[in-house]
Amino acid sequence: MRGLVCFDVDGTLVPGTTSCAWVAAVLGHEAELRAAEAAYDAGRMSNQEASVIDARGWAGHTEAEVLARLETLPLVAGIGETVAWCHDHDLRPILTTLAWTPVGRMPARRFGFDAYCGPVPEAVGGRYTGEVAEHLDEYGKRDFALAQGFAPELCAAVGDSRSDLPLFAAAGLSIGFNAAPAARAVATHAVDSGDLRAVVPLLERQFSSV
Repeated sequence: MRGLVCFDVDGTLVPGTTSCAWVAAVLGHEAELRAAEAAYDAGRMSNQEASVIDARGWAGHTEAEVLARLETLPLVAGIGETVAWCHDHDLRPILTTLAWTPVGRMPARRFGFDAYCGPVPEAVGGRYTGEVAEHLDEYGKRDFALAQGFAPELCAAVGDSRSDLPLFAAAGLSIGFNAAPAARAVATHAVDSGDLRAVVPLLERQFSSV
């Protein structure tokens, strides 16, 4: 493999909402979850604290319920084609996200991402308990990417928000995709598009000499 390409999920592959809010809307705790997300984005709450709030809303619901809702998650165009381009050019595409692991698992299987990370909601007997089995924050997200075995300069990161900042700082190429101001300000490049394939020319340029 010539390099690593890391893709965020919420706000990057998922436009206009987050996977947590999409699920919370049918589980009944959307208002509380959106308030926690806003506090995290503003730096007033850690991702661990936000995860605890969201996990409580999953209590008693089944893995099948959540999976059915995730199957309707809105996604940007061009994900499959971009992942295929990475594979065709000997680049390893992975998901680096703070979304729950059931969220990362869905696009990884559908589109062929090689790996994914995320906090883990506790489930017993196919039903969520309302507890967090494993936490993950923005630094863990960066560390997951760097643990893939590539030198930082051979890593590209595509993301949009506060949770991408540590990885943006470490990667040789950072692309703010439909990014919020904080991520846009530090990204190597900014791309605004409804199609993920818009980042391919930047990836091609970055890895052309590798």
